[in-house]
Amino acid sequence: MSLTDEEIRYLHDALGREPNIVELSMVSAEWSEHCSYKSSRPYLSMFNTKGKYVLIGPGYDAGVLDIGDGILLTVHIESHNHPSAVEPYGGAATGVGGVIRDILSMGSRPIALLDALRFGDIRDDNHARWLFRNVVRGIADYGNCIGVPTVAGEVEFDDSFKGYCLVDVACIGVARKDRLVTLKGDTGDLLIIAGNRTGKDGIHGASFASRAFEGEEEDRSAVQIPDPFMGKLLIDATMECVDSGCVKAIKDLGGGGLACCLSETADKLGKGMIINLDALHLREEMSAEEIMISESQERMLYIVEPSRFEEFKAIMDKYEIQFSVIGRLTDDAHLHIYHQGSEMARIKASIVANAPVVKRKATKPPYMEYIASNSRKPEMPEYDDIADILLQLLSNPSIASKEWVYRQYDHEVGLRTVIKPGYADATLLRVSTSNGTETDIDYKYIAVKVDGNSKHCYIDPYNGSMGCFSEACRNVACVGAEPIAMVDHLQFGSPEDEHVFWTFVESVRGLADYGRYMNIPCVGGKVSFYNETRQGAIKPSPLVCVVGLVSDGKVMKGHARDGDMLMIIGLTKDEMGGSEYYEYIHSILHTDVPKVDLAYDKSARDAVLALIKAGLVTSVHDCSKGGLATAIAEMCIASGICARVELGNLPHRCTRLDDILFSESHSRFLLSIKRDHLDAVDRLLSDYPVDRAVIGKFTSNGNLMLEYNGSSISISMDSMLDSYNSISRLMGHGC
Repeated sequence: MSLTDEEIRYLHDALGREPNIVELSMVSAEWSEHCSYKSSRPYLSMFNTKGKYVLIGPGYDAGVLDIGDGILLTVHIESHNHPSAVEPYGGAATGVGGVIRDILSMGSRPIALLDALRFGDIRDDNHARWLFRNVVRGIADYGNCIGVPTVAGEVEFDDSFKGYCLVDVACIGVARKDRLVTLKGDTGDLLIIAGNRTGKDGIHGASFASRAFEGEEEDRSAVQIPDPFMGKLLIDATMECVDSGCVKAIKDLGGGGLACCLSETADKLGKGMIINLDALHLREEMSAEEIMISESQERMLYIVEPSRFEEFKAIMDKYEIQFSVIGRLTDDAHLHIYHQGSEMARIKASIVANAPVVKRKATKPPYMEYIASNSRKPEMPEYDDIADILLQLLSNPSIASKEWVYRQYDHEVGLRTVIKPGYADATLLRVSTSNGTETDIDYKYIAVKVDGNSKHCYIDPYNGSMGCFSEACRNVACVGAEPIAMVDHLQFGSPEDEHVFWTFVESVRGLADYGRYMNIPCVGGKVSFYNETRQGAIKPSPLVCVVGLVSDGKVMKGHARDGDMLMIIGLTKDEMGGSEYYEYIHSILHTDVPKVDLAYDKSARDAVLALIKAGLVTSVHDCSKGGLATAIAEMCIASGICARVELGNLPHRCTRLDDILFSESHSRFLLSIKRDHLDAVDRLLSDYPVDRAVIGKFTSNGNLMLEYNGSSISISMDSMLDSYNSISRLMGHGC
């Protein structure tokens, strides 16, 4: 059992007796860090969870946003880190299946997936390449099989993930407002489990994810087995049940299996349950304890009124999905678990579902003082070396093209993907608002992006996490969308380590402060602790998935054209801490992480959205990893043309050329603008207190030219493309 002595005493006092083995197993699963948030819960209240579009916030299987015209968006994020480190293909695939079922639980149809992945250095680590290859294959195969496109993502590589990986998957769903399924149930309603048979795979999975990772051979029985074909059947059958109105509630059997699913459902309803495990369809002979904590995949709980049972049965029979009526709701608030004619557990649902909060110590890590006292700048590179440095950064796997990843995904299935992966800073999806007639079709456009930066968050978790949030918002703004909500995934080492826990608290504070200032609510998320191996904890890795809404149909999906002017909005500062230039090129840790000026950040984003709405720009690109020079090169690569850039025109507060080129200051955008629109752009921007300048011109002739103080740095398109495609070479051109 993963319970502490203190928790066992607490349970004994709550029951007024000794718990039996089944009750201990149920509580152990639900009270695991993975399921209960017993360390993080007190701090999550810092988030703003209310907003104009928020219908349902945190606390449910998915957040729900009302975007008007009777259309709801649902959004959720999950991880499958430990299982993916053991068995990357199956672990990643089951992570996709789990988050999709969370979206289904709200009665919404999943329409898009996003993934955020973290690995060791694939340049010289065969194990990291093996994990990377098979995680991507697992996500691709599951998503492609069930017909839900993977439309966006993010990949980062760092030595702190050596021998391990982080696998995060976010899902977006769509529902009609009148079809939303919330948690409802009355005494006498039937409890039905539908989907795959329950087996011994995934036993103790929640507990496995709530301790440090010991190695890939450990606890293979805790890794679940994916079945995308059943996953697809469950999507279609569940949506038909929702359309018919024959289900009152739906819940995924995820972490902790039946123990968590039943206790959480009963507790939220304020009801009890009588459960007969003998009625459940099994894959093999199992004890009551094993049945209750198995995490076999592609299983869902449905609450059905007895008068609607035949309707439910007909739908499940139509899709040939096996189901079992395992019990009914009662009034006594207890879970009564029966097996082989005996009552194996009798315990209040509220006891199981509500773990005692753990008060953790939080102390600033000593390594931060070491970084601060040992921060230094590298030698200023020679002009002749700048081009080579930029090419090295473009080949850095954390910056390089992720085409090797997304070309394995079917990102167009469903015909909703307007901007495909790799074409812009965020993906744009269209959602139909049709009332069902072929002549009355309209669309709403939503943008989605997930971002994180473990280098920044390691050195300064408060400013680093705030920067992740800012970057995700900038990315959705680049396609013309106003950020309306976020979900986050907070990933750290052991919360029992007071230094690790301090980085968690600071990260939450940074995200919460940004969200409150910008009035961007958090509508859900996930906390994942114990992400560490024998070599130590991972770097703090908060991830932010932002949903944006295009309010007026004005989207930005173009690229720079020959003759367009290059403009920058934003100020470049001498903020080199955690930059790819310092860490990837020079192996230097520096304390001065980029900081977000909240008022300036909002003004810059509002200015860009106003320009897009006015139709005055041809493309927009965010400045982030790798700095200005990398962003310009990426813009050229995407557009298929080069540019001549006069760096002397750049608004900045830097004393060195390498800082100008590679600082990762926030709140900066690059824009391509037709020359005859410059006056109109200048008039519009006069209303916004932001720095801006025309710094160059795009041209189809010649190389990328970076000019400064009378000297030029020249880089050919062929050399940029060759560097930018480094991942395809590292992983082999085949999938």
